Amino acid sequence: MSSNFANLPKDLKYWQKQDHVALFQNLDWNFPEQKTDTIAVIGGNSQNFRVPVRLSEYLTKFPFKNITSILPDALRPKFPDHLPNLIFTPSTESGSFAESPLFEDSAASADFAIFAGDLTKNSITAITVSKALTKILSPDSNSHGAIITRDAVDLLTPEIGSFLNSEQLFIIASMSQLQKIFRSVYYSKMIMLSQPLLPTIETLHKFTLSYATTILTFHEGQIIVASHGQISTTPIMNTTYNPISIWNGELVAKVACFNLWNPGRPFESTTSAILYI
Repeated sequence: MSSNFANLPKDLKYWQKQDHVALFQNLDWNFPEQKTDTIAVIGGNSQNFRVPVRLSEYLTKFPFKNITSILPDALRPKFPDHLPNLIFTPSTESGSFAESPLFEDSAASADFAIFAGDLTKNSITAITVSKALTKILSPDSNSHGAIITRDAVDLLTPEIGSFLNSEQLFIIASMSQLQKIFRSVYYSKMIMLSQPLLPTIETLHKFTLSYATTILTFHEGQIIVASHGQISTTPIMNTTYNPISIWNGELVAKVACFNLWNPGRPFESTTSAILYI
């Protein structure tokens, strides 16, 4: 047994450990046989757009009717003319997203949205992304959810309290990003980068009892999922990922697919996505 799990209390019923075999079997059977649903990948700036584009390409493995990449129009000259499924929305002078109805409507019209990062630290872009996420997560939205990851998390952290109570929000973030989120909402128990696994598990358990969002993070060699007070841990050595590739987009895509096609089961779906190949 891993030293991470030595001498643990036996009453942590909310914590499940996923090893080589998925805890929740056959959720991928709910993937549609025919292409259906739409997904939007949002990100990029004039200097960097690698991850959003690679994520859009990876999503073609799954049966989506349409995969749309939403990019700032400063990037338009870097793509061939008439390339399908690209939406260019107004950009700031620095080449990131500017406020526009086109951006909000395009992001909110998809069945699921992924804010993939490469957004830059820009106050105008922060307002733009926040407005779009508000629209996506609103009760009258037709969207089934949104993932924020990489620097999209940093951009939204100052206003994150407005979104944490949505069951449709999925946060894929590092421990340092989670620490900033906890500070932003003045959460009573801080998450520490240097703390052992068990206190981290306990804190995430309590945090997700207070907030409806689902969290995926990495700590002490474990990929951790927290949702509605439930916790799962998966040793990274038993997956196809390493501490860097967790953030490259493939896991994000799988989390989106599992949750879109298994609605109402965020804990099971996000946990199952980790071992899906």
